[in-house]
Amino acid sequence: VARRLSLSKHPECHSMAGGKAIEHLAQTGNRQQYKFRVPMQHYRNCHFSFSGLQNLVNKVIIQKEKEEGLQKGELLSCVKDIAAAAQHAVAVHIVKRTYRAMLFCIKHSILSPKNATLVVSGGVASNQYIRKALQILADVNGFAFLCPPPRLCTDNGVMIAWNGIERLHAGLGVLHCTDGIRYEAK
Repeated sequence: VARRLSLSKHPECHSMAGGKAIEHLAQTGNRQQYKFRVPMQHYRNCHFSFSGLQNLVNKVIIQKEKEEGLQKGELLSCVKDIAAAAQHAVAVHIVKRTYRAMLFCIKHSILSPKNATLVVSGGVASNQYIRKALQILADVNGFAFLCPPPRLCTDNGVMIAWNGIERLHAGLGVLHCTDGIRYEAK
């Protein structure tokens, strides 16, 4: 969404990563200006998907570009409102799917209700709006809430790569020959 909104060109956000720019602009945006349908509401599982939301946001951006007579890549006047609405829809989606997972774990005795903990980390955990929504979800359902400080909530890709380096140095789970391995996109 940040890339499609060209937030790197926004004077308040030119040096920020996309997620941080969305969060920053959303603080002064009106999330009620746009109603983005929360993804996967009819699916009774714990999966996440943001592709439908991305399509909805793209449609609104295209429409607003036409209305404002702008080319793709130019800044819209309503960028803060779109950021706020998109951030809210993402937060609601994450909270709903996480709640389903919590209920599933309790129902199937995967977690004991008396010491259940919701741990949130990675880049999404640096977003204060989403973090607060998940904190409320944990509190309402009697879960402890653990979340590292935002400065430690970085892109999961970095964490995965670091884990790979550590495993390589330790010689754990390292595959030296890839012959016979079949890769499939999912």
